[in-house]
Amino acid sequence: MYLGEGKNMVIDLEETADSNLDAGIARWENFPASYMSHHGTACCEIAREWITGMDYSQLNAGHPLTGPRWLRKLFKWGPSKWPMHWCQAVREETLDCGALGALSHQLFLARGVRSFAAQFILEFNDVSTRHWGESWGAAGCDPHWISNGLIYHEGSAVAVEGNEVKLWDATATWWINPKQFGGYAGLLAVRLFDPTADASTVFTWGEHRIPANTWHKVARAKADFASKKPAPKPRAKRRTRTTKKVAESAVAA
Repeated sequence: MYLGEGKNMVIDLEETADSNLDAGIARWENFPASYMSHHGTACCEIAREWITGMDYSQLNAGHPLTGPRWLRKLFKWGPSKWPMHWCQAVREETLDCGALGALSHQLFLARGVRSFAAQFILEFNDVSTRHWGESWGAAGCDPHWISNGLIYHEGSAVAVEGNEVKLWDATATWWINPKQFGGYAGLLAVRLFDPTADASTVFTWGEHRIPANTWHKVARAKADFASKKPAPKPRAKRRTRTTKKVAESAVAA
């Protein structure tokens, strides 16, 4: 809560943030998840085979649910122009989160993993969003993914068992923690796409229940800083040197 100077005006920061999130969801409601286009000719087929072959070699008989971190070693993060084809993607040095998310989604599918395109809304500060907006503008790309301290982001989701999922951030190269506390880079909302899902389909992510194909606000976890720590175990009282000598004399007698 913040009390304005000299005024009996109270601003609820959580309510303000929720209002911004509602505006962000409305802004990106009709955004489709990014995907790699295919020319239907050898150029894209060769590029796709190269990407999947590279992933196979990098995985090196590892677990299919291992995140494809090698993509970020090959491609820098930055502006991309859309639509994007497979043959174009392999020639780029820089890819945005949409391209990285689309590639990771396709790689999981090629491994035989149930995977879904994932969209996120994250919270950042004005300094970061202003810098990114300038970078995208300088590259001739529309910074439509930035709005009032929020950003639209993309990744992928994989099914662990049934409809239990893990969320992969292909740009940050980590599995997103289901416990979100808000603040810088905090996850505020998520949408998972499943073209085969019906209206009753719900994904489980930690404690969250996410309806398919619908923006879902991520409830913040509560930090239990006030929980009592277990009482320390009593330590045995140390005997002094004099006490030890008296005890040894008594035994000897």
